[in-house]
Amino acid sequence: MTPRLVLGSRNKKKLREMSDLLGDLGLDLADLSSYPSAPEVEETADTFLGNATLKATRLAAVLGVWVIGEDSGLCVPALGGAPGVYSARYAGRHGDDAANNAKLLAAMAALTGRDREAYYVSTAVLADPTGQVVAAVEGRCPGIIVDSPRGSGGFGYDPLFLVPEFGQTFGELTPEVKQSISHRAKAFRQLRPLLEARLLGRA
Repeated sequence: MTPRLVLGSRNKKKLREMSDLLGDLGLDLADLSSYPSAPEVEETADTFLGNATLKATRLAAVLGVWVIGEDSGLCVPALGGAPGVYSARYAGRHGDDAANNAKLLAAMAALTGRDREAYYVSTAVLADPTGQVVAAVEGRCPGIIVDSPRGSGGFGYDPLFLVPEFGQTFGELTPEVKQSISHRAKAFRQLRPLLEARLLGRA
């Protein structure tokens, strides 16, 4: 029987990214849409690691399967690390990308040069079917916040997040390029050997 690995999210775009990053392992990958009765885990921690751990441990214990809890966001050092753990609800309503982007641009309107530097961070926590943490990893991708949206790809702050070595935002880069350099790709790449060993029994 193929081992199941559940992403503790209902965000289809995140599931698609996980499938692109881990699909070749031969695992049965799913998200919470396969579990309508799965509890909503409130992101009450003040760190990415804390929120990812809450999602992984609580969902794994309830569902009885391996779960990856992932929390990610955008950090701008010149704004004291904001939006940070509040990235998805920076403007007030969860998942309102347009409002979040507008608020970020307004907050950074007077900033120039290195003050526009930012980084995406992704923290992923793997919990076993009993709810015990097996691993916690972090990936980061540095960039610069541009002064207006560019491109229609990705989600969240992607149209504002310029990757200097490519001269394009995450909203402009092809999915293949983004998935090779993104914060989430870097985090999930660290989990691959562990998933192969623990779920698939490969040395």
